[in-house]
Amino acid sequence: GSSMSKKAVVLLSGGVDSATTLALAVRDGYECYALSVDYGQRHRAELDAAACVAQALGATQHRTAKLDLTMFGGSALTDKSIAVPTQQSAGIPVTYVPARNTIMLSLALAWAEVLGAQVIMIGAG
Repeated sequence: GSSMSKKAVVLLSGGVDSATTLALAVRDGYECYALSVDYGQRHRAELDAAACVAQALGATQHRTAKLDLTMFGGSALTDKSIAVPTQQSAGIPVTYVPARNTIMLSLALAWAEVLGAQVIMIGAG
């Protein structure tokens, strides 16, 4: 490859979609900067998985941004007063975190600016 490597910030949740996104970016020759967001979600295992995935797939760097979205509530993933459902329901699921992807993309954009990265990738699940 050339010395002018192309950089990508990849949002990494620890789930299958984001892991696949990172794998494809690495395969396509991007220097990948994996970004996970700890927004107070209950599933801490996902963040542990993200760190393992980043290392296993060859991300250049992996960072976890801490962000407290529990202050807004409104989601079973962050609001302790809402039960996590065990079955599908109609409408927007209560596990939906308001504007989560938009907020995460903003964080990725901020890091991309600092890195001089041309691309931001998100495996939206």
